[in-house]
Formats: sequence, structure tokens, C-alpha cells
Amino acid sequence: MDLARAIYEEARSAETLYVLAVSFLAGLVVHRDEAHERRRVRTIFFLAAVHLILVLIAGFLSATGSSAQRDVHAASLAFAALAIVTAAGAIVFFSLLPRLRLRVPRIVHDVATAGVGLVSLLVVASRAGLNLSSVIATSAVLTAVIGFSLQDTLGNVIGGLALQTDDSIRVGDWVKVGDVNGRVTEIRWRYTAIETRNWETVFVPNSVLVKNQVTVHGRRRGQPTQWRRWVWFNVDHRFAPTTVIEAVNTALVASPIPNVASEPVPHAIVMEFAESWARYAVRYWLTDLAADDPTDNLIRQRLYFALKRAKIPLSMPAQAVFLTKENQARELEQAREDNERRMAALARIDLFAKLPETDRAMLASALHFAPFTKGEAMTRQGATAHWLYAITKGSCSVRVSVNGTEREVAVLGAGDFFGEMGLLTGAAREATVVATTDVEAWRLDRAAFQRLLEDRPEISQEVAGVLAERLVGLESVRDHLSEEAKRSRTRAERERLSDKILDFFGLSADRTSARPE
Repeated sequence: MDLARAIYEEARSAETLYVLAVSFLAGLVVHRDEAHERRRVRTIFFLAAVHLILVLIAGFLSATGSSAQRDVHAASLAFAALAIVTAAGAIVFFSLLPRLRLRVPRIVHDVATAGVGLVSLLVVASRAGLNLSSVIATSAVLTAVIGFSLQDTLGNVIGGLALQTDDSIRVGDWVKVGDVNGRVTEIRWRYTAIETRNWETVFVPNSVLVKNQVTVHGRRRGQPTQWRRWVWFNVDHRFAPTTVIEAVNTALVASPIPNVASEPVPHAIVMEFAESWARYAVRYWLTDLAADDPTDNLIRQRLYFALKRAKIPLSMPAQAVFLTKENQARELEQAREDNERRMAALARIDLFAKLPETDRAMLASALHFAPFTKGEAMTRQGATAHWLYAITKGSCSVRVSVNGTEREVAVLGAGDFFGEMGLLTGAAREATVVATTDVEAWRLDRAAFQRLLEDRPEISQEVAGVLAERLVGLESVRDHLSEEAKRSRTRAERERLSDKILDFFGLSADRTSARPE
């Protein structure tokens, strides 16, 4: 027989055209975004290529009249069956069902493909003239021995089917199994792969997962994926729990914290009382379960700076004894250094530059140290806050919300201050100020300025004059004011602001001295 004719007949009888068509279609429609899918497509092409090679060999043997042609033909049919089953399974499970929005566990695809492939091989073997009944009868003992030796493997396979059938564990879940804590990346026939946060991959036999307790983090029926975390801290009994909790809660909700859910709201609670301290915890809900330690770190920073601002120290062991040899000279030196820092902070505020040194010293003594951590809101637009901040270290972003859209309008750094209108007139905050780095600032409260005004109400004129110059200076640029118009508007604005300051502090305007022109 002619060689070409023999190969053609062999290919037609072995359904080679269908094998190549289905394999090519699988290569086109199956997405190859993941490594295991790329491997599956390569397997399909390998099976099709082996089938094609066997067809060529069988055709050659047929043309030469060799008796081995029948065995090679049977082998080509076997590879054809495997290629078609594997390709059809890939098309159905990795292309058709995803388009229909049907989620099928991968192990179901593996079992289905293996089962259909086995049946196909049995059919091919039967058509090739192999007596399957005699093979099965004579291998009963061997089958029992193999089954007994593979009982663990069978248990893992059945366990894997059970896990994905009841949907108890899914790929992407964060789970805890014994000492293993990580994310499920794959559920295979024999094992489930879990990647830990330490960049380790642990292979847990499926039978272990079925037999033991497994904790799935962050899953609750009908709720988004988020996991409640605890950050512990201790505070001395000298400070009331209500004071501690209020200071911490205010800091936690002042501005969003990355990877922390807005609902439920993060909050602090008191958990127990010890001999000399109370034990507290900040509870928050983590939205990115991979970022547990970094988010705990952000919470601890907020907690530390909130307590620092409130002058609430973290507790120390009751048995610790600290002895520091102090003398009057040392105390005076410390007081002098502290006063210098306060005076330096106050000197940066041009509102008080014209005040006598005694008045500035009185205000400096009333300054409160107010540190903020990166990301904290120092004040919010629309809020009522009767104090002023003088920044000595770090930087802040000034943001204004217009029609629901927030945009940055300025950046403040060391030497800048804000909140003067809230301190002097009670006006609501006109912008939100957020710390973009760790910030050290000093806060001047209304009570301190009230004492100064009660002693010398005429100071309202001096402060109002500085405010008026700043406001009119901005307006003159916008309205192109002449020098005369600028001076006139400054005098009017000074009178208005002075009256507003006195009214805010509950002082009568007639208590002021003669107002300078």
C-alpha cells in the first residue's frame, strides 16, 4: 500500500482530525493567566502530538505490512481519547462554566476528567480486543493490596472532594490549622496548600483538615470579609477609664486608618483591673487579612500619641522604683529649658509678636504639648475647637471639602500655626488639617487667653490688628485695593474683630483702653 494512503487511512480511523481540532480549540478558549492552566494546555498539546506521531508510525507499519501496526494503532487511539477528554474538560470547566458564572471546585474537574479518561481507555482497550474480564478477575488480590496501601491517599482525595463540595474552605480563605496560620492558595487531590505571612508554603493533607478543627478568619455569613483584632495596653489607676477611652476613641475615628473597617467602628474598652493598672484593648476590624502586623502598628501609633496628648502615660510595673538625684539647680535648669521651648514655639506666632514679654511668658506657660502621628486629623472642617496649634516639627496637609470632594490647599510645617480664629472668635474650622508625618505641636487653649484678656482687655486691639492686616492683605490682592482703601478697610476690620473677640470671651468693649487709630 502507498505510504501516504496508509497514513491517511490510519489518521481517518484514529479520528486524528477531531483530536487536533479539539486540542486547538482548547488552546484558544482556555485562559492561561494561571500556571496550572498553562500546564493543562501544554498537556493537551503533548497528548495530541504523541497521538499524531503514533498515527504516522502506524501508517508506516501498515504500508510495510508489519504485524506491530495493530498495537501502535491501539496506542494512538488511547492517546486520542486522553487528548479529547482532557481538552473537552478544559473547555467546559475553564471556559464555558466561568462564562455562565458557575464556580466549580478544581478538584471536581480533576476527578471528572480522570474518571472519563479511565472509561475512555477501557473502551479503547475493549475495542482493541483486550479481554478486560480476565484481567480484572486475575488481579483481584493485587487490587486489594494496592487499595490497602493507598488508603491514606484515598482518604486525602475523598477529603479534598468533601472540602470543596461543602464549601467549608475556599481558595483565598485565611485559615488556622494547629500552628499553621495563612491563606489557602490551592486545594489538590492529596493536600491543601497554605501560604503563611512568613513566605512559607505548608502542604496540609486533606484528611487532616477533615478530621481536625479549622478556623477560617474574617468570615461571617452575610458580612464582608474582615477580622477583629486586639491591641492591648495598660494605664495606671490614677486615670479614669472614661477619660482613657474617650481620648483613644477620638483618635481612632478622627481620620481613616488603612485596612481598618469603618463599620464596626474601632474602639477601646477596659478589660480588667490589676494591682496598680487597668488593662485596656483597642478592638478593630481588619479588612486586608495579610496586613495584620502593619495595621496593629498603625493602631499602636495612634494609641501612643492620643495618650501623649491627653497626658496619660502608659503604666509601668508597680514594683519598679526609679531614683533620680535631684537638686534645686537641676530643677531650675529643667524649668528653664522647658520655658525656652514654649517661648520659642510662641515666638513663631506673629499674632502675639507685639505683646509685652511678660504677657507672652504667661501664654507660654499655658501651652500644652500635642504630638500627632502620621495620618491623624489634627482638626476637621466645620468642627468647633477653641484652641490654636503651633507646629515645631513635621508637616501637615490643609484640605478643604467642596461639594463632597476634598482637595489640598496648603502644606504647613515647622514654624506655622493654625486655628487662630477658633481660639479668638469661636469660628468653626474652615479646613481639615491632617498630619502627613509625625508632628510635634504646642496647643494654646481658650482658658489661657481668657486670663490674659481679663487682665488686659486692650490686648484684643493688638491681636485684632494683626488678624486684620492678614485678612485685608489677602483681599487687597484679590480686589486690587489702593493703599488708602487698604488702610481704611484694615481699621474697620480691626474694630470688628476686636469687638468679636471681646464678645466671644464675654468681656465688655467699654473695658478696653482708648483704641489707637
